[in-house]
Amino acid sequence: MFMGEFQHNFDTKGRIIVPSKFRDELGERFVVTRGLDKCLFAYPMSEWTILEEKLKKLPLTKKDARAFTRFFFSGAVECDVDKQGRINIPQPLRNYAGLDKECVVIGVSNRIEFWASVNWEDYFNESEESFAEIAENLMDFDI
Repeated sequence: MFMGEFQHNFDTKGRIIVPSKFRDELGERFVVTRGLDKCLFAYPMSEWTILEEKLKKLPLTKKDARAFTRFFFSGAVECDVDKQGRINIPQPLRNYAGLDKECVVIGVSNRIEFWASVNWEDYFNESEESFAEIAENLMDFDI
């Protein structure tokens, strides 16, 4: 399970250090793709395979299913961690998430997320204000 929040910076070549706490769980190779809320999602290969199987079951006849699947898979790249614990995230993905220099890397159960620091701060502040309401809405899911 991934959890925690870490601050890291991109270098001039578009590389970022993956927190050491996450590296063992992610493995030597993992998938990074466009996430929701203007961040990037990173999945260990085992979790990516599970997600891929679920998405394959979406009905091809549904416009939203086709759109989501295209969006999600077209941005996906396999990443390898180098000897310094860094990965290179392609420019189109960094552009999508607004990742320039400062980045927040967070653990979210079965994945990690890469956020532009300013976007994470805005999202966190906005969500923090409505956290109790969000929790109440999720009570139906037996949390």
